[in-house]
This record gives sequence, structure tokens and C-alpha cells, in this order.
Amino acid sequence: MADHILEWRIWLPRPRAEVFAFFADPGNLAAVTPRWLGFRLVSPPIPLEAGAVFDCRIRWLGIPVRWRSFIREYDPPYRFLDVQLLGPYDRWEHRHMFREEQGGTWVEDRITYRLPLGPLGRLLHALCVGRQLRGILDYRGQRLGEIFRASP
Repeated sequence: MADHILEWRIWLPRPRAEVFAFFADPGNLAAVTPRWLGFRLVSPPIPLEAGAVFDCRIRWLGIPVRWRSFIREYDPPYRFLDVQLLGPYDRWEHRHMFREEQGGTWVEDRITYRLPLGPLGRLLHALCVGRQLRGILDYRGQRLGEIFRASP
């Protein structure tokens, strides 16, 4: 099955170091994840760095799922890449990039993913998964706007 690529970005009126620090704390994931996804970090708080592994639980298509992320690349305050080691996707690579511009920071995401189950996975993507992922990123953008516009 072919990979899907989802790209998304938002400009935040804060310095790159401040924005990156927010993303570098896995404890902040719940603040920018829709409640219906049921996100819960189950690993003890750890600093984000190359080689870090952390576990969480989500509800994917209504089904409780364990998700284990591995930080494959970490280059603060410019970028990091997390990959799914355990979870609902056959492939999941999420590259986070941070670029300073116009007195603020562009947060850019590139997610490369592949669903399991062959034809059924393609159907699920067409019916709901693609739209669901865009909705998660749109919610995240809304929350980031609230958090960073309201911070001092």
C-alpha cells in the first residue's frame, strides 16, 4: 500500500526557542490533542532527545490502542522526528520543523504514514482516517493559537 503524506503549518507569534520548548515536553501533548482521541501519556515524564521512547494510549477509530514513539532525530530548536514503534499504523513518521520568521515561528509538520489491512486500510483512509488526521491537526492549530497568543 502506498504511503500518505500530510503537511500542515501554523505561524505563532513567539520565539522559536519558546515554541520548541513546548513541543519538547511530551507532557504537553494532551493540551493540543482532541479529547475524543482519549490521549494519555503512560510513560514517566522524560526529556525529549534522540533515542527517547515514550508510550501513550489513544482511541483510534474508537478502539483503545497503545502507541510507542521513538525520537529518531532531535536537533533543537530546529526539528525533531518521531516514529511509531507500536501503534495502529504500518508506518508513521512525524517530522516537526520550527522556522523563525516575521518575529515569530512557523511550526511545520510532515507526516508520512501507511495504514495496515491492504484494501480495507485504503477504504478506511478514504472514509475517515485522512479526514480524522486533518481534524486532529486543525484542532492542534487552534489550541496552539490559544496557548501562544495568551502566554506572556
